[in-house]
Amino acid sequence: MNSALILIDIQNDYFPGGRMEVEGSLQASLKAAKVLTCFRGQGLPVIHVQHVSVRPEATFFLPGTSGVEFYNTVTPLSGEPVMQKNYPNSFRDTPLLDHLRGNSINRLVVCGMMTHMCVDSTVRAAFDHGFKCTLLSDACATRSLALQDNVIPAETVHAAFMAALGPIFARVVTVDEFLSKSQ
Repeated sequence: MNSALILIDIQNDYFPGGRMEVEGSLQASLKAAKVLTCFRGQGLPVIHVQHVSVRPEATFFLPGTSGVEFYNTVTPLSGEPVMQKNYPNSFRDTPLLDHLRGNSINRLVVCGMMTHMCVDSTVRAAFDHGFKCTLLSDACATRSLALQDNVIPAETVHAAFMAALGPIFARVVTVDEFLSKSQ
């Protein structure tokens, strides 16, 4: 099987000082950087996904701001594809599917932000398109959510989405588990 690493929305606005700080973003980006180094070292395909907000009411990932730029731990190298998206699903209105199929890629290793939004949407869409996915749990991050008067802590949101994706949509492992089996 031909694999590609998909790094979703590891962008400045999700980090401390950004417009939509995500809990654990720095730690997740360092784990993503370890996998990125492994893929680059083996000459395997890497695809960076960048969210650019175009909705009039958007408050982060705004075009032309530093917040929309990739975080420094996972900056794309020259020649690595960057897929810009405007929706949570990395396949929607992007060339991602055509790029993957055109390069005979059928297995995706996924990490990024936010777990409950763009990571979840992309993994489910990848499954629907027939890709086998490995989701790197500790290379993803999210934020706390609210439902009526209840605040759901980020750790709980993250764990719930990993558990929901695990049985059907993706093999969920840590970066160290993944790297120990790919060496």
